[in-house]
Amino acid sequence: MNLVRAEVERLAGRRFVQLMVVLLLIAFAVTVATTLAGSHRPSPGELSRARAQAAEDVAQMEATHTRCLRIKAGEVIPDENDYLPRNCAELDPALRSEPITAANYLSGVFVFAQKAEPLLYFLVAFLMLFGFLVGASYIGADLNSGGVVNLLLWRPRRTAVLGAKLGTLLGTLLALSAVASAAYLGVFWLIGQTAGLTGGTNAEFWGSLGATYGRGLGLVLLAAALGFAIATLGRHTAAALGTVAAYLVVWELGARLVLDIVEAVRPERWMLSSYLAAWLSGEVHFWDRFACDGESAGFCDGSYAIGWGAGLAVLLTLAAVLVAAAFTTFRRRDLI
Repeated sequence: MNLVRAEVERLAGRRFVQLMVVLLLIAFAVTVATTLAGSHRPSPGELSRARAQAAEDVAQMEATHTRCLRIKAGEVIPDENDYLPRNCAELDPALRSEPITAANYLSGVFVFAQKAEPLLYFLVAFLMLFGFLVGASYIGADLNSGGVVNLLLWRPRRTAVLGAKLGTLLGTLLALSAVASAAYLGVFWLIGQTAGLTGGTNAEFWGSLGATYGRGLGLVLLAAALGFAIATLGRHTAAALGTVAAYLVVWELGARLVLDIVEAVRPERWMLSSYLAAWLSGEVHFWDRFACDGESAGFCDGSYAIGWGAGLAVLLTLAAVLVAAAFTTFRRRDLI
């Protein structure tokens, strides 16, 4: 416990960590101020007009859905303006993933139910960057300055020392992320209550938001572990930054362009960003331009999906391999 306590104090005392916390608070304050400046509490007249517009659009969609069913049944002859999907249920407003409400027709009004998920994505992205940079600098600076060597003189067990550093990093980051997320969403909930609308915050909404929140926290921890592992392998913070920059430029941009030129089948399967998005959102859909080749008639769905399971498997495998390599290298090499 003395080693863990010492590492917590060292992590909290790092100026870079303190700077990143300040930047997190600034980003939080700017987002809140911008939201407050662009929102207002809707008047009864605005709500009445929005409800009327929503009811009118729902009625139109129901009529379109009914006409689709009648065309499929052969009761009505379709004209050139009719849209006929493979399944008329696609036109049923009752089956929409996001129901049509009056909040969709209000201008300049912050609706918590509509904005909570995008705001959470923004926070997760910032915390991932925070975790990666802090994780890389935390071990990279100690390796480069000789701090790890001094620590090993006190506790001459390399695996225990590196494990304490990684565990301290992940535990502290988890606690900070949980507190920051709760405060972040809590403030925007209050904004919805006082300067906007809360919207349809039912059990399904909170369940979906909670699932996204949990997956986001997992990504933050994975990002920190990756930064820590790469910096350990490269013995410097810059090694982690250079590796990520090289991957983004060479593979996510360069290789994606080459795969597009050679007309590779489903190139998104080879991109780490696809699995990251799949894990965070639950599932992502891509278009396979070759899926409908040879289809002479009828409907062809050329899309394919990557689910959260595949995303989690790829991300965990990558993190496990790099962390294992970091521990193995740290145990064997000369640190002086």
